[in-house]
Amino acid sequence: MTEMDLRTLVGSTVVDLAHSWFRGMPVSPNQPPFQLAMVKRHGDDVKPDGQSSASEIYTLSGHVGTHIDGICHVSQDGLMHGGVEPVVASTGQGYTELGMETVKPFFSRGVLLDVAGVHSVEHLPPAYEITASDLAAAEEVAGTTVQAGDVALLHSGWNTLWDDPVAFRGDHHGTPGPGMEAADWLAQRGVRAVGTETIGFEVITPEVGLSSLPIHRRLLVEGGIYLFEVMNLGPLAALGVGEFLFVACPLKLVGATGSPVRPIAVLFD
Repeated sequence: MTEMDLRTLVGSTVVDLAHSWFRGMPVSPNQPPFQLAMVKRHGDDVKPDGQSSASEIYTLSGHVGTHIDGICHVSQDGLMHGGVEPVVASTGQGYTELGMETVKPFFSRGVLLDVAGVHSVEHLPPAYEITASDLAAAEEVAGTTVQAGDVALLHSGWNTLWDDPVAFRGDHHGTPGPGMEAADWLAQRGVRAVGTETIGFEVITPEVGLSSLPIHRRLLVEGGIYLFEVMNLGPLAALGVGEFLFVACPLKLVGATGSPVRPIAVLFD
């Protein structure tokens, strides 16, 4: 890489696609809440030269806040992706196969499919099913084509409800997301990962809730496609960007089913 290439890269616009982690943040009812507490404050232990330090302890699931679902997160009929038997691969310290330590960093082409923009709404209605037609229309607006190895991000506008945990979780009315038709569309394109703004990723209706997650089965178990959830895609959509460099590094948590992550979009002029 030349010096000019490096200057261009360093000078690029970087868009943060993650939400902040804090106590009281919206969390799936299937997961424990995020907690952070100081275990050492400045002044608790002062060195002879006057220096002190502070530190904290925090607890969270691998599926709280902006995070990635690993391939071993879901099984169907007793099997994970590739026919791996979860009972055989399970230990008290996680999974011996398909754990988060096997996930390579993402340095990929990203495509934003602005479904909310296609419908000219701030956010899609609760329980709205994103269809293949929606994705095709958003792809056309983006001015590019989703290709094998891409990371496709679906903007529903749901990030605008982040400050209202009950509405964001969709406790009463559900949340928008892709249905099976859209999942097939994405899988057929050969994407490496897909991202959405909601906690449950797929369309969640109040009648079914989180009791059935067929899109997780289709993408994780059958397709081996990673899922990013609880992303903040509003700032990227506001820029009207169709394609970009997507960068994310999940933690190398051995045997884990998911990981908190801070993805970014790098834009080139």
